[in-house]
Amino acid sequence: MIPIASGVRVWVATGHTDTRRGMNSLALLVQEAFRRDPHGGDIYVFRGKSGKLIKILWHDGLGMSLYAKRLERGRFLWPSSADGVVTIPPAQLGYLLEGIDWRMPQHTWRPQAAANRCDLNRRRDQQSRQRPRLVILGRRWAPMILSPTM
Repeated sequence: MIPIASGVRVWVATGHTDTRRGMNSLALLVQEAFRRDPHGGDIYVFRGKSGKLIKILWHDGLGMSLYAKRLERGRFLWPSSADGVVTIPPAQLGYLLEGIDWRMPQHTWRPQAAANRCDLNRRRDQQSRQRPRLVILGRRWAPMILSPTM
């Protein structure tokens, strides 16, 4: 999470922005289109055309930072405005980054696993075949490799 200081304003560019743009060209866009100082400490948020990727431009007083976040499923909900830029409170930015509808706060989707169940089961079976097992014989421990067919 971005540590937002009090008094920082969050500016959201309405519409879509070319997400191939980097730090310098987004700062130039802030300066020319929004008539704002990109080095002033405010946060600027841009959304890609598909709505799955956002970029955040922020100058913290030491240097410029560019953050990107892509949703695996769903789209970022975006405000609409005629003048091209909208300010939102920092709490709404938190909802936006989590993929939560800021008009009705609920999680949109959360992945359950990094891989599907078949891959996980196959990997677990392969690991269990390679691991030696210990068998207790009387009162002494004796390492003994058991084959999976026993």
